[in-house]
Amino acid sequence: MEIPVVVAVDGPAGSGKSSVSKAVAKRLSYGFLDTGAAYRALAWHVEASAVDTDDADSVVSCLPSFDYRIGTDPAGYRVHVGDTDVTEAIRDPEISAVVSRVARVPEVRTHLIELFRSIMAAERRPGIVVEGRDITTVVAPDAPVRILLTASEEVRMARRAAELAGSSVAVVGEAMRKRDAADSKVVEFMTAAEGVTTVDSSDLDFEQTVDAVIAVVEARRDSETSPGA
Repeated sequence: MEIPVVVAVDGPAGSGKSSVSKAVAKRLSYGFLDTGAAYRALAWHVEASAVDTDDADSVVSCLPSFDYRIGTDPAGYRVHVGDTDVTEAIRDPEISAVVSRVARVPEVRTHLIELFRSIMAAERRPGIVVEGRDITTVVAPDAPVRILLTASEEVRMARRAAELAGSSVAVVGEAMRKRDAADSKVVEFMTAAEGVTTVDSSDLDFEQTVDAVIAVVEARRDSETSPGA
């Protein structure tokens, strides 16, 4: 079985990495993996188990019973924990408020990284776009295409506020800064590591950003197939 091409995409909150990655996957007929959904689903599982998310040992104790499944169809996928469909529940603000506490536990990251790699390896499409926080450096450091998708803080704040109807840019910006600050204690996603291509979408609209990411993928593909590569 041929190993799928992995396109690894990192980026801070509000960078558009999820929506852009989905669109890229659709255009290329690749699969799509939202790694953040796993951390959210585990946070949901921990909360449903009445476990203190501030207690690392208690969070780790929930890992054996974390029966997680996620689809990789960029046109629409569902997230399950056991028999429960948590696709919408994991986007609840209460889960968003505690997910960083769960994600910062080293044993959690180790467990989920192995899970992500198994999902990537099992992808039946010719490739898979994987997006999250430490994809280019930890989850898939050997991916043939590694991209840091970013934008200025002002642009990211405005985009996130537009997604959340009724929320002010100031309120959204504060929440975004807190999340990035919490996550940056565990992973590096604000600067590109060696060999990672930065795509800055500050001055690009959505379709232009998708085109820019696909251009990186195609340039890499061309370099590997050219004579002498």
